[in-house]
Amino acid sequence: MKLVVGLGNPGKEYENTRHNIGYELADMFAKKYGCAFRTERKFEADIFDININGEKVIVAKPLTYMNLSGNAVKKIVDFYNINSQDILIMHDDLDMVLGKIKVVNNSSSGGHNGLKSITKAIQTRDYVRFKIGIYGKDRMIDAIDCVLGKFSKEQREVLDEVYAKVGNLLEDFVNCDIARLKQIYNSMNKKNDL
Repeated sequence: MKLVVGLGNPGKEYENTRHNIGYELADMFAKKYGCAFRTERKFEADIFDININGEKVIVAKPLTYMNLSGNAVKKIVDFYNINSQDILIMHDDLDMVLGKIKVVNNSSSGGHNGLKSITKAIQTRDYVRFKIGIYGKDRMIDAIDCVLGKFSKEQREVLDEVYAKVGNLLEDFVNCDIARLKQIYNSMNKKNDL
């Protein structure tokens, strides 16, 4: 069994904000597989599940707000007894160039409060992360203003290109080991974005 979590904040006011990249990816996969999210109060999350090559995959969007994402993830992990290496967290990365993607595992939170919450709740950082850059190191605005800001039309076009490239992420997460997953997705960036 695999758990795929899209991080974000619930509510209309957070739609199209930089911090909600994970939610957007989860929604993209719901549409791709023809699934509808259902609210599971016991998990404090909206979820759907699918079967990929005989493997059950749960896709979740925590409803706890970003800083408490670990509460929802822990409840799902405990209920289904999911191994940490079978968890994929999809999230934004403030310090990566807009549209750059990267798969990492067993790494620090990089200051991301949602990841801090998850690591603390499940007591390990040995899970897989799929991150998309939302700004870059040369940002001149406060981190909170940046992550809660909305994407411009031009930025949205960049993200749409990224989303089009990563449509097989769930299948690849099921079928590939971490080394191959990194090879596939970390090589998608344009050379000048590295």
